[in-house]
Amino acid sequence: MIVWFPVLILVFFILTNAIRILKEYERGVVFRLGRLVGNKGPGLILLIPVIDRMVKVSLRIVAMDVPPQDVITKDNVSVKVNAVIYFRVMDASKAIVEVQDYLYATSQLAQTTLRSILGQFELDELLSTRDKINEELQIILDKHTDPWGIKISLVEVKHIDLPEEMKRVIARQAEAERERRAKVIHAEGEFQASEKLAEAAAVLGKEPTAIQLRFLQTLVEVAAENNSTMLFPVPIDLFEPFMRKMKEKK
Repeated sequence: MIVWFPVLILVFFILTNAIRILKEYERGVVFRLGRLVGNKGPGLILLIPVIDRMVKVSLRIVAMDVPPQDVITKDNVSVKVNAVIYFRVMDASKAIVEVQDYLYATSQLAQTTLRSILGQFELDELLSTRDKINEELQIILDKHTDPWGIKISLVEVKHIDLPEEMKRVIARQAEAERERRAKVIHAEGEFQASEKLAEAAAVLGKEPTAIQLRFLQTLVEVAAENNSTMLFPVPIDLFEPFMRKMKEKK
């Protein structure tokens, strides 16, 4: 029994180093005497002890936060911008062989690309065309990470931190814009009202009696709404039709 004990230990060592189990979302990049053999998995993997070495790679989507970056926009405004990128490993062999640390490399590439691309936009574009910026960032990052076997699926600019003075300027600009819209709407209303009044005056001008009736109706409406005494100048022209009819009767 003592003689077989070292043999059992050796067999146990060989089995523990020869058998690997990979999950559904994992792949194993196998090197044999330093040379790339290929990707293995998922499931049960058999390796040659001492000769083979395996590196596990996850194929799940990684959400990586890009720390805030100091960006100077095209119109010379200094802002802080952070983002988040979503990517996954498509080719495990490239991710291990082509780059030393694909997570670190992707993070650094995202930071430098974020600064360089956002510096090409003005502040107003940065705030209003975020979808366009996200799409451009995704295309550029995916182009650079494709040789590493990595697919950038989505890039989202999370937050744009503006200086306090710029926040005040933007607030004043927004207030001025609201005032401009209010004045335009008021002017359009006055213009439409003037058109309707002109049409009404044309209709009333065809019959002088209609003007008198409208004037009397206005007096009734004012008297119903207010109890105070009001004085209205009455033009003599209003009485001409009545005076003319009285003369005709005589």
